[in-house]
Amino acid sequence: MLRLTAPLALAVVLAGPALAQTAAEKNAVVNAELPADQAALKSHIMFLASDAMQGREAGSHEFDIAAQYVASQFYAAGLKPAGDDGAYLQKVPLVSYKLDGQGSMAIARKGATVSLVYGEDYIPGANPAKPSYTLTAPVVFVGYGIVGLGRDDYRGAEVKGKVVAFFGGAPKSFPSEEGAHFSSPAAKGEIAMKRGAVGYIVLESPIPTRRPFAAMAALASRPRFTWGEADGTGHIATPSTPGLGNLSLAGAAKLFEGAKTPWATIRKQAEVDGATFKPVALPGTLTFTVKTALTPVTSYNVVGLLPGSDPTLSKEVVVLSGHLDHIGVGRPDKNGDTINNGALDDAVGIASLIEEAKRFKAAGTKPRRSILFLAVTAEEKGLLGSDYYAHHLTVPKGSIVADVNLDMPIITYKFEDIVVYGAEHSTLGPIAAKAAAEIGVKMSDDPLPGENIFVRSDHYNFVKQGVPSVFLWPGAGGPGRAAIDDFMKNHYHQPSDQIDQQPAIDWESGVRFVDVNYRIARAIADGDQRPLWNKGDFFGLQFDGPGAK
Repeated sequence: MLRLTAPLALAVVLAGPALAQTAAEKNAVVNAELPADQAALKSHIMFLASDAMQGREAGSHEFDIAAQYVASQFYAAGLKPAGDDGAYLQKVPLVSYKLDGQGSMAIARKGATVSLVYGEDYIPGANPAKPSYTLTAPVVFVGYGIVGLGRDDYRGAEVKGKVVAFFGGAPKSFPSEEGAHFSSPAAKGEIAMKRGAVGYIVLESPIPTRRPFAAMAALASRPRFTWGEADGTGHIATPSTPGLGNLSLAGAAKLFEGAKTPWATIRKQAEVDGATFKPVALPGTLTFTVKTALTPVTSYNVVGLLPGSDPTLSKEVVVLSGHLDHIGVGRPDKNGDTINNGALDDAVGIASLIEEAKRFKAAGTKPRRSILFLAVTAEEKGLLGSDYYAHHLTVPKGSIVADVNLDMPIITYKFEDIVVYGAEHSTLGPIAAKAAAEIGVKMSDDPLPGENIFVRSDHYNFVKQGVPSVFLWPGAGGPGRAAIDDFMKNHYHQPSDQIDQQPAIDWESGVRFVDVNYRIARAIADGDQRPLWNKGDFFGLQFDGPGAK
């Protein structure tokens, strides 16, 4: 799962000391005898989360071995290869990119040029789509840069051929998931692109944020990842409207010099969360230059298809997804361990995917709709494997009717409820509620509402294609709250997320988690009606999904 926000990330470093175990004691835990269904689930994790896999970082040799393992399990489960050229693997050309130098930003007005200072006034945005990039254009300030939920920050503005500048984030009055969507610079970039803007700049807010300008400046030169286009450049969602970078409060003051509405006025307004602004055409022109260094990295999605049995409905496809990658090798923990094994994040999800495929095979009767089993790469680098798949489908375009995603189920306790992210947005909600009732649990509310998890895992790339999607977690009822908090504090993205972690993984709960996901997938695949967005749903309307209008 993607890195969580600062408060939880900080909590990770507060882990308490683990009880010392001898090698024999550890082996006794790992190799303890279990019922067949629990042993089958555990066996996949014994391999995928072993030290030999070195944390399964996308692009590593060890990840490639893990991908081959999943392909072999898909074959054993009777799935048809649905990757490239009759194989289970789909090649994903990743691109690692970073700033090559500091770039430059300068403002020309009335015959004078003001150069901004790197790291103090501006942080340039690397552009993997154009490794050597220069742009000169006027700038228009457009508030938060949001159009939607009753807000239009572009009202009255003409931005065609211009750069737009806006504050980051979204008003706290927005519903959390919708707010998370609009907080994304890429989402704001798409709004700008539709209006003909040629670039965008994110302004530092006077309201303290989780990512202050100084912290971003310290990390500006670190490599980032995207997936590669056919010409070897990196994909960006808004190629005609790239992000040019970030301006500090001091940099914004220089940008606004001579504006009809002074920066001091804008800054004062922005101290109120959700403030509305009139667009401001800023005097002069901005010239921006940046160079970006690209490094190609190859990885793979693993794709298997169970063809449906119905002559008509088999043309529709239900996707079951999970991410195979984790974060690789890092700094030593207190025990000197450097390998981030990723047992729960997300070897359990992939193991569940495999065991669901085996359940469909054992059922004897094929589902009416086809089911695509998708183990993606590079989730930890920004949901890249699923985004690549969504843009390079191995099934006919328009055939996918739902996605059920499995990412980091915390199964260290006997769960009494399940959280179904996305349930309230589509007709998948009642299906999930029925499946939960069938195994004797109820659906419950998000235990981490501030984390906006609905928009932060692989299913969201299907949502952006208009596909109703859900993502399940064991819930916070009974012992769940303490177990979730313990995992996030003591194991999340740490070497201790391994098969012998304490509290111990509850393999019976793992089998129950497989069961409820299987029931949901089976119900979707066998239903008379394809899943639909709820009428008027924000995400359904935003991405032109069926049923929303």
